[in-house]
Amino acid sequence: MANFGLEKLVLINPPELTPEAFYQVTHGKYIVENATVYKTLDEFFETEKIDFKIASSGVAGGSYNLSRIPIKPEELGKTINPNYKTAILFGREGNGLTNEEVDSCDIVVSIPADPNYPIMNISHVGAIILYEIFKKVYEYGVDGLEEMTLIEKDYLLKEMEEIINTLDIPEHKKNNGYKVFKNMINRAFITGREAHTFMGILRRLKKNLK
Repeated sequence: MANFGLEKLVLINPPELTPEAFYQVTHGKYIVENATVYKTLDEFFETEKIDFKIASSGVAGGSYNLSRIPIKPEELGKTINPNYKTAILFGREGNGLTNEEVDSCDIVVSIPADPNYPIMNISHVGAIILYEIFKKVYEYGVDGLEEMTLIEKDYLLKEMEEIINTLDIPEHKKNNGYKVFKNMINRAFITGREAHTFMGILRRLKKNLK
């Protein structure tokens, strides 16, 4: 974190930190000393009012595991919005994040690795992901390419949800359809102008359906 300009470390229900923990971090000791501790992930999200939640996972999903369809760290670094209050979740050293913890996030980032040994040490995972963000974050802000705001994203999702709810399909298919659309929007990192154009189309479609 210190290498890549980040200072706000949050620990969720950690064990008691021993002197060894502070010894290991050397020049990043101030980050651990100033870390914020929460008992649960939900408490952290609610208290800190996190806008965008990213789960890091060593186990990528597929088309039948909608919550675990990942992007690569490079894709995340190119498109992350520094104007959002973003949290990147790194799981436990032994078994990572639970399915429930992954489901609570907006997007999953996964590092490609050899299938024979895909699980990486958490410090290596952190270094790779944070490096990709650091090298690109200062290039953000090209004129006309400002990413949609959270309000715009919420309205876009709401429009699609209302359209899906008008369809005569089983409830589980409605839920899956909404989840797929939300995943696509989170992975696409669309611009504000694109969001407004898309919302206009959805509203016209919803009106015609009615």
